[in-house]
Amino acid sequence: MAGSQSFDITTGCELQEVDNAINQAMKEIRQRYDFKGLNVDADFKRAENKIVLRAPDDFKINAMWDVIQEKMIRRQVPVKNLHLGKVLPAAGSTVTQEVDLQQGIPIETARAIVKLIKELKIRKVQAEIQGEQVRVSSPSRDDLQTAMHHIKEKDFGVELKFGNYRT
Repeated sequence: MAGSQSFDITTGCELQEVDNAINQAMKEIRQRYDFKGLNVDADFKRAENKIVLRAPDDFKINAMWDVIQEKMIRRQVPVKNLHLGKVLPAAGSTVTQEVDLQQGIPIETARAIVKLIKELKIRKVQAEIQGEQVRVSSPSRDDLQTAMHHIKEKDFGVELKFGNYRT
């Protein structure tokens, strides 16, 4: 085989699934007895890749987050890509917490992936950062599978997706 094989490593959350999970979680939260009559809300800001949680105290925010996380897992949204911010006081004696959605591989993580591939010293396997993804290429399909196996074994702090396999 003279041609080059490649695959892309990406990450991200399906935004429609995140929206559906938030809506399902809020339906459940509004029906729970421990939230009756309380001013609680989870606002999904799609353009900013952010979820804003509002509740009377941090205990209620943690309870909301548990329900939201459960719904995200059911909808196969990678919870590794959700990064909780600090609980901050807000107007009207409430608190807010922002949850950032990781869309695309951060540059530090991409560099760590490239470094790992270089440290493996698998012959003719090349890795290059292309924006918010990493492309791994090699003339040998077996070498690519070996590299993919080693990348899957290591935890980079985000859910990695392997796709766009080209021959």
